[in-house]
Amino acid sequence: MIEARQPLVPAAGKPLAIGACRAVTVTAVSEVGWWDTPRMMAEMKAGGGPAACQWDIRFDPENAAGSCSLIEIAGLDGSIRRILLDAGWNPEYMAERFRATGVDRLLRDGGIDFLFLSHEHLDHFWGIEAVLRLAPEIPILVPGTLREEGLAWLRGGTFPAAGIANRVPHRGTVVRMLPGGVHRLLEGIASVTFDLPILLDIRGEQSLYANVAGQGLVCITGCCHQGVLSLVDYAAAHLEGGSQAYGLYGGLHIAPFSGMTEEQAGIVRALGRYGFRKIAANHCTGAEAVALMRELGYPVVGGSGRGGSMDTCHLGNGDSVRF
Repeated sequence: MIEARQPLVPAAGKPLAIGACRAVTVTAVSEVGWWDTPRMMAEMKAGGGPAACQWDIRFDPENAAGSCSLIEIAGLDGSIRRILLDAGWNPEYMAERFRATGVDRLLRDGGIDFLFLSHEHLDHFWGIEAVLRLAPEIPILVPGTLREEGLAWLRGGTFPAAGIANRVPHRGTVVRMLPGGVHRLLEGIASVTFDLPILLDIRGEQSLYANVAGQGLVCITGCCHQGVLSLVDYAAAHLEGGSQAYGLYGGLHIAPFSGMTEEQAGIVRALGRYGFRKIAANHCTGAEAVALMRELGYPVVGGSGRGGSMDTCHLGNGDSVRF
């Protein structure tokens, strides 16, 4: 079953209240999108370049890993709620990461409230079979901008041109989170769907916001194609307490491939104006961007460099951060 959910539209000058939670813990189940960036870029170029549709491009599954995070929300009432952010890419790799982090048990036992798909890109979505093997009826919240191919993928679609197939159809509810405002998900947790074109002919990305009582707002993102400054500015303008920036987690898509331009460095420098007290940037943020954050004295959370992550400068596979 597919549902469409309309957002709440904050009135001008009246930020929307989303409630509060006691704490949020995020575990990077996997932050490694793929192993070899030059190979990934070469395959994308051979398939028609960044403007081509990902569902028509054949990528080497041996180079595939995937992005996925477990979010645990401690409520003011003592409850614990869980969200799985994204599903990774290579299903067998993701199954290994689920076992390593205990996500397999949580999925099997119904301990995760829903899967929240940030966007349609392959390294966040094509590993869905690993989730559905364990929880075929889990509710899935997708951006309202999801392509028809994405919906077909959830139903058990096969895409010969890309050489991929989802062999475990989803049997639960799919909720299309429409753009244009704020979606309240849980007490203290909200999401916003940003409607914009992104590479590989995909549209839209949704991100999460958590209001931690006595601390401030935490921004949680998969890839942040909408731009990290836009992500934070939206909260400041439209969410009650949004101007009190506390934490930032996820892929920030500043310098995702290699090298960093002056424009990208400017984005890193601009982050300083928000006064974040914890920044756990990984995945597509870029090593050079994280290095500049550290150079500027930002409160960057490091990692263990294990489980497939390449270094300890950022939060890596199996590492957790508590806000």
